[in-house]
Amino acid sequence: MNLLRSATLTVRDPEASARRYREWLDYTVVETGRIDADLAGAWGSPNAAGRAFVVCRPASGAAVYIRFIEGEPPADYRPLRSFGWAALEVCVSDTLAVAERMARSPFEIIGPPRELDGMPEIFPMQVRGPDDEIIFLTQIRGQPAGVRLPAAACLIDRLFILVLGCSDLDATRAWFSDALQLVVHPEVAIRYTMLSKAFGLEAETKHRIATGGHETDSFLEFDQYPAEAGARAGRRGDLPAGIALVTLEHPHLDTVRADWLSPPKVRGGLIYGGRRHGVLQGPDGTLIELVGST
Repeated sequence: MNLLRSATLTVRDPEASARRYREWLDYTVVETGRIDADLAGAWGSPNAAGRAFVVCRPASGAAVYIRFIEGEPPADYRPLRSFGWAALEVCVSDTLAVAERMARSPFEIIGPPRELDGMPEIFPMQVRGPDDEIIFLTQIRGQPAGVRLPAAACLIDRLFILVLGCSDLDATRAWFSDALQLVVHPEVAIRYTMLSKAFGLEAETKHRIATGGHETDSFLEFDQYPAEAGARAGRRGDLPAGIALVTLEHPHLDTVRADWLSPPKVRGGLIYGGRRHGVLQGPDGTLIELVGST
């Protein structure tokens, strides 16, 4: 079970963001509205109450969403420089064809197509969007040993991994394993050109990363950030800048071993579907929504 349900981004203009995803990523708007005060309070972000939001779904129709919420990122926010949710990873059927499209788009190519070290099954590229969001666009050409990743059903398909920038990779891996009972795989060290560029490091620098998920399905990536990284910029009462939070399904909410920022309660809307929903604050202050699987 890939339990990734949604990623939520703080953006200046949700409708403009959704238009870009519709035009260049083939996404469809499936819900609009304003954030109610109870949900904003559950996030510990009361200033989000009343803010406009737009929810988009991929062309395949997969029930994995990207939600844009109105907000004003701090002037000093820079992607890939702070701890927290750092990047979206979307599966594609043809990375080279997607690269040609992105070259004509408002999305800046910051990592051209390149196979991962020692993993020829994974063929990614990376872009930076106008909202300073980082997106990996990844073709799955085969299954790496021990994990299961989704093959795209259309040129640009579903969100399938959320990347988390960590101050302490070991502590983060332990928290997700203990608190959520997720499987966290052994770490590896890889050349990570995009991250090295963000911190002015040599291209050959190796970075520690690990992946996690449920059984053999991986949907989270944990990246150890350099010592120069810091806390995410933000204003008290606002959602975090950039990728603000992730929404995961969880088979057994009552088995969660962490203190709830907001305990589970039934919540409506497309992402929550009338199921129980609760909010946790994980390592480095990251916001994690959990939605019961039934």
